[in-house]
Amino acid sequence: MNKGPVSNFIAQHYRHFNAASLVDAAKAYEQQLAAGNKMMITLAGAMSTAELGISLAEMIRQDKVHIITCTGANLEEDVFNLVAHDHYKRIPNYRDLSPEEEQELLDNHFNRVTDTCIPEEEAMRRIEQHLYKAWKTAEINGERFLPHEFFYKILLSGELEDKYQIDAKNSWLLAAAEKNIPIVVPGWEDSTCGNFFASYCIEGKLNSRTMKSGIEYMITLSEWYQSNAGLNGVGFFQIGGGIAGDFPICVVPMLHQDLEMNHIPCWSYFCQISDSTTSYGSYSGAVPNEKITWGKLEIETPKFIVESDATIVAPLIFAWILGW
Repeated sequence: MNKGPVSNFIAQHYRHFNAASLVDAAKAYEQQLAAGNKMMITLAGAMSTAELGISLAEMIRQDKVHIITCTGANLEEDVFNLVAHDHYKRIPNYRDLSPEEEQELLDNHFNRVTDTCIPEEEAMRRIEQHLYKAWKTAEINGERFLPHEFFYKILLSGELEDKYQIDAKNSWLLAAAEKNIPIVVPGWEDSTCGNFFASYCIEGKLNSRTMKSGIEYMITLSEWYQSNAGLNGVGFFQIGGGIAGDFPICVVPMLHQDLEMNHIPCWSYFCQISDSTTSYGSYSGAVPNEKITWGKLEIETPKFIVESDATIVAPLIFAWILGW
């Protein structure tokens, strides 16, 4: 593939230290795809509010990513941005805010994510109405779905289209819905929409069984991995740490150690972008070699850590892979 100006800049200037790790990880990602291996991307942090969809959506459309694991926040915040972008408030001096200024934001129904404030009424409450309808319809019909499947339903129905405030091609969740790629959302309850659902259950308006659980996500992931790992395994591209990475990477040792499926290959590639300093007790900051002891990676697995801000690094790696 001929490389574009962004990739050529990276090749010319990114030669050492974390910059070189970025290039090495991007080249190895390409090699994984060339070998026919599939790739998982995991999203922690606030990557949707950081508008990673501008590059990630194109990665999905071009079949450069085949499954995504994300936090409940990243799942919903891509849709919040899709329907309420014009109402967001950016605060460049967010480091200087006083507690009183933070309270003022709350009083005006803005929830801050670093330098960006999400408007409660235009984003969260607007989506809540559509999700509640989908949840209630499923309950009436005696159906159960995973959290992301309800988002797929409201996106693919077209009912939100008249509310879009960004170019729809920049929504990674819409791209994923259109491709129908699998998504894993461990700990979905720890999200705004998860809180919505719990509140309706507490009020007796919904039955909690309508929503499938994290255990069912792990079962679904185990089935997907067995069907897609082939002889080489699946690549694992981790953005940030936490549950978005820790949950899915465990599927391989579970298959090996608990189900005794020793023929299943380990993950074929591992890259983590993180500014978490490796330290004792820092599970998400552990070096990749530690994962060998847990049966997740093997000695020869290509392993990379790029210690930097994911909002800077991830779009550059995606640009390289896309040939931009």
